[in-house]
Amino acid sequence: MSTLTIPIDDELYDQVQKFSWVRWSKVVQDGIRKRRILETYIREKSISEDDAAFCETIDWHPVDELSIRQEVIDKLKKSDKRSAVAVTDVSDIFR
Repeated sequence: MSTLTIPIDDELYDQVQKFSWVRWSKVVQDGIRKRRILETYIREKSISEDDAAFCETIDWHPVDELSIRQEVIDKLKKSDKRSAVAVTDVSDIFR
């Protein structure tokens, strides 16, 4: 396995040292993998089964990183809020 060394400023180093129990190499590896998955998803609109399993274990999906499309925002703004039913009890849902 290869090793990557990066410089960080003293302030960040001090903050990292406060969390000595964190496996920072794992944090960075997962971050790099998430970035690769996101770029693949943007390019191909799909991810591999291995990547999907990884996403499931960390409760993340690349679509989480995408911004909301303007047409969805407009549709939500136009929705008729008067048709909503007030729910005060679970039984109200099944009326």
